[in-house]
Amino acid sequence: MNFGANEALPLLVRVEVPGPASLLCNQGYAVLASGVSHGPLWVAEHLWSDDIEAAGRLKLRWRFYQDYRVSWAASLADYHGSIYDRGHMAPSGDQPDPTARAETYATTNIIPQTAALNENKWAHIEQHVRDLTEKEGELYVVTGPDFGRAPVELLGPDHVYVPARVWKAVYSPSSNRAGAYVCDNVQQRPHCEQESVQDLTQQTGVDPFPQVAASVKARAWLLPWNQSRALYIVQHSVSF
Repeated sequence: MNFGANEALPLLVRVEVPGPASLLCNQGYAVLASGVSHGPLWVAEHLWSDDIEAAGRLKLRWRFYQDYRVSWAASLADYHGSIYDRGHMAPSGDQPDPTARAETYATTNIIPQTAALNENKWAHIEQHVRDLTEKEGELYVVTGPDFGRAPVELLGPDHVYVPARVWKAVYSPSSNRAGAYVCDNVQQRPHCEQESVQDLTQQTGVDPFPQVAASVKARAWLLPWNQSRALYIVQHSVSF
């Protein structure tokens, strides 16, 4: 499976978290997992409309597990008694079969995410991306954390990095458009906005689509959001 747009996986153009990292390939996604943050730096998916339809019919649930493919993966103990959810980067709801869905519960695919974000706006974003996949036919999607400026909050005995923000970049090959959602990972009233992939790369150091034209990444694709909420355009960003 090729998870990168135009056959190119995401690229770290600026290293925000120095140290060892491993590229792990799964059935439904690829992840660059950090030995310093003890979680993903980016997670890449290639979504197809047929797979999204199959995923909607799959009702089973799985349990989180420590990813022993790397010795420094976060453990379940890091989240025990925590105020943070175990937030999927590649959503379980994107995966069309039991094996692919089970792999999304690995600790290399999760970050500490507030319940206020994970169970509300972020869940809506994940569903909007699935709906958009059915409309477009296929999408390349890259999701990741932004740890912001030091000091970074640490979680559990492994000192898992807690991101300041969480982002999801989307590219449609059929319409040749790209955009990104970015959300604050805070406990109360998390703010989300949309921006260009170019701006996202400048802020995070991750180019999710290195082989997509710069002109496409410079223009923010207005991605779907709950139509009952007002959208505000401020300096090429959309807030909600």
